[in-house]
Amino acid sequence: MYEWHKQIQMVVNEIDESIKHRDDEALTLRFLSRKLGYSEFHTTRKFRELSGITFRDYLRLRKLAFALIDVRDTQKSFLDIAVDYGFSSHEAFTRAFKITYSVTPKVYRKNPVPVILRTKINTFDRYILGLGEIGMIKSNEEIKIYFVSIPAHKFLHIKNYDSEGYFNFWEKQDKIPGQDCDTIGGLLDSVKGKLDGDDSIIGKYSGQIMAHLFEKDGRRAEAYGVRLPADWSGAVPKQMLLMNVPEAEYIVFEHGAFDYEQESVSVGEKLDQAMKSFTFSDTDYKLDETAGRTAFFYHDPERFEKWIRPVTKK
Repeated sequence: MYEWHKQIQMVVNEIDESIKHRDDEALTLRFLSRKLGYSEFHTTRKFRELSGITFRDYLRLRKLAFALIDVRDTQKSFLDIAVDYGFSSHEAFTRAFKITYSVTPKVYRKNPVPVILRTKINTFDRYILGLGEIGMIKSNEEIKIYFVSIPAHKFLHIKNYDSEGYFNFWEKQDKIPGQDCDTIGGLLDSVKGKLDGDDSIIGKYSGQIMAHLFEKDGRRAEAYGVRLPADWSGAVPKQMLLMNVPEAEYIVFEHGAFDYEQESVSVGEKLDQAMKSFTFSDTDYKLDETAGRTAFFYHDPERFEKWIRPVTKK
């Protein structure tokens, strides 16, 4: 069972790389099936079983997601974009774009409102599948602890008052129409101007972070979203919230890059221990979880994992 999850993940990864490099030959079901050593029928069936979408539909939607970024961020002609992503004509591209995003490329380029992009499928994740950490290697990197002042900005997000942690958060959100992980991740992927991550990266949830929002009467909500410039004035999706985060000071607990499959649990434990054992007695600061403050959590194994917690002067 798990072997097929890995195999389909290989197909998914190959699709994105081939789209990026305009390698149409490598995007055929025949090519990918032969690479896996299975029949086209068997590969198609397993792809749909594990991803919930047909191979053909997934490929089409991923091409359109990449094409949308070109429409948004470049001045390339729509015909050139159509050719780059394998559409037979400008008209075919425009028709597919409008059917998928309910707006034409021309209108979208003038007013790039958030739309739901087809995010990259992740069929193999050791933690989602309940396999846990491999534990073959352990990073010796220490936790960096430092204070920072973060300028005023905005936070576009959804939130939940009852969840505990990332996986539980999405278990609960997935039961709410329009707030499932793929929908929210796809919307946030299409938002331009994120302060974290890379706007041109789609499918890795680039720039998307968790947060703890401290509210009135001691309430705390878990949230998921993106940080945006203080002067950002884009359209807010109907199922999302936009809040102003004032300039403030924070303490950062940061671990560098690590192997997700082999070290994720260990890194999380190191961060938790560092936060529990840190004493503010030798500093000018103390934690500040009063109403209006926000803590941010970044999980990007290729770069770092870190908690940014609010503080104030004693």
